[in-house]
Amino acid sequence: MVAPSWWDRDVIYPTTDKDREAIVHAQRVMRCPETGIMDQITRAHIQGFQGLFGIRVTGILDLPTAEAIERVRHAYA
Repeated sequence: MVAPSWWDRDVIYPTTDKDREAIVHAQRVMRCPETGIMDQITRAHIQGFQGLFGIRVTGILDLPTAEAIERVRHAYA
């Protein structure tokens, strides 16, 4: 699968506007507060999402996680 257009690189802490936009997008799909910040709530949601989809649990918004988020977004669009 090609990387989603909203994802640019692994995000641990947002340092650019694109990082913050990617976090907001992930937060929206995972239905957690849309802050654009990689806070504890967002990390917990990412970890739970990763575990649910059989992705290595890191709490990082990485490519496998972004691809799974995109599949979920399309499935419920």
